Amino acid sequence: MNSHRRNRPRKTSTGRRRRAKWRLGPWLAIIIPVLFIAVAVAISVVDEPVETETALTPVDFQLPTTTGEMVAFDADAPGRTLLYFAMGIGCDICFTQIPEIKTGLSLRGIRFLPIMVDPVDVIAREAQRLGVNSPILIDEDRTVSAAYGMLGLYGHGNIPTHSFALIEDGETAWVRHYPDVFVPAEAFFTELDSAVRDG
Repeated sequence: MNSHRRNRPRKTSTGRRRRAKWRLGPWLAIIIPVLFIAVAVAISVVDEPVETETALTPVDFQLPTTTGEMVAFDADAPGRTLLYFAMGIGCDICFTQIPEIKTGLSLRGIRFLPIMVDPVDVIAREAQRLGVNSPILIDEDRTVSAAYGMLGLYGHGNIPTHSFALIEDGETAWVRHYPDVFVPAEAFFTELDSAVRDG
């Protein structure tokens, strides 16, 4: 009886691993595509521009600019003003967005106020380096950015991302956030014109 036990083939760990691998295979075939789809959806959501509620009440403000003057905004004034809250230092395309859309806004009769939160001398140097001649308003204490709900979006902490608020006749007509921190002029004006037309 003992010799019979000794001659019996032994189950090897390799055999067990093969069976385990065989059992895991079908699950991997399901899990991997599901994970891939979930990641793709998450990325597409983050990359999509987001339109938010326009119920916020516009506030008046007065801010210094990179060209040395003070600029005032009267929230109740008639007409349209586009506020552009940009990330600023470390984001060159945040600066180059300004000339990209400035002329088109002027042709539409929309006043354009770019706003950044870094110190005025730092922003002025960057604007000069990038050939941006338009005045940029400086909201260094972030009071205006906070009032318009432009801080802390997409994990950017205490700075704006790349956001726009259209103020029309004392009311907020359109708010748009672009996580890619740049939007081509054609796409931007398609969305803006649609918002103005629908409003």
